Amino acid sequence: MSTQAPPQQGEAPFYIPSGAEVELFEQSHARNLAVMLKGPTGCGKTRFVEHMAWKLGRPLVTVQCHDDLTASDLVGRFLIRANDTVWQDGPLTRAVREGAICYLDEVVEARQDTVVILHSLTDHRRILPLDKTGEQLVAAPGFQLVVSYNPGYQRMLKDLKPSTRQRFVAMDLDFPPPEQEARIVVTEGAIDEPTAHALVALALRLRELRDHGLAEVPSTRLLIAAANLIATGIPPRTACYAAVISPLSDDESLVAAMRDLVDATFV
Repeated sequence: MSTQAPPQQGEAPFYIPSGAEVELFEQSHARNLAVMLKGPTGCGKTRFVEHMAWKLGRPLVTVQCHDDLTASDLVGRFLIRANDTVWQDGPLTRAVREGAICYLDEVVEARQDTVVILHSLTDHRRILPLDKTGEQLVAAPGFQLVVSYNPGYQRMLKDLKPSTRQRFVAMDLDFPPPEQEARIVVTEGAIDEPTAHALVALALRLRELRDHGLAEVPSTRLLIAAANLIATGIPPRTACYAAVISPLSDDESLVAAMRDLVDATFV
């Protein structure tokens, strides 16, 4: 459910800013403001948080939210060990104690009663009540709450309550501009520039199918996956069929149309 990384170890996670998001994040962190990242699947939200945690020198605790995520999963619970009952912190509590950045990915997937426990951490109080232990845990310096979700996908399914949304500084992220996306594919996919540009051109054409029944458009992440396959010697068309087209849809007519675009791109 969660991972934790020590600060400033190794190289910075690769990230190319497309706007003022780095400065906004830095200033939000300095002023103890919670941050909400909105953007399509695979546009780089998680990588951005990893990059900022490294840049700010803070540990990062990541939680992938889902329908069954309970408040106890985040905060902690009593466990029976041997003949004793001991308290075990959840990932949110650990982040609060240690002054880490706590990143809740796809927060709208969590139950509303779970999300409510975040409220006292997103205002001037910066506390986490631990009802089961009787503690009022004050967030350590450096603690920051960051959440993300895909508004396009969630629009018809779930959303955050206004009382929750207004507790965050919101940043709208999207797929990078073509030249920038090609640079990312070159770096992350270890392929040559012409092939990277061809993959990005293919993605731009496929993203136009959003209004023609395609629920999710190809992400930068999928382009990198295709690039990784191409770098091993797999033909571009085959790599794109497997890494870009097949993950997007099972609809035969849509798949056929997307395969035609692949064939037109990689003649």
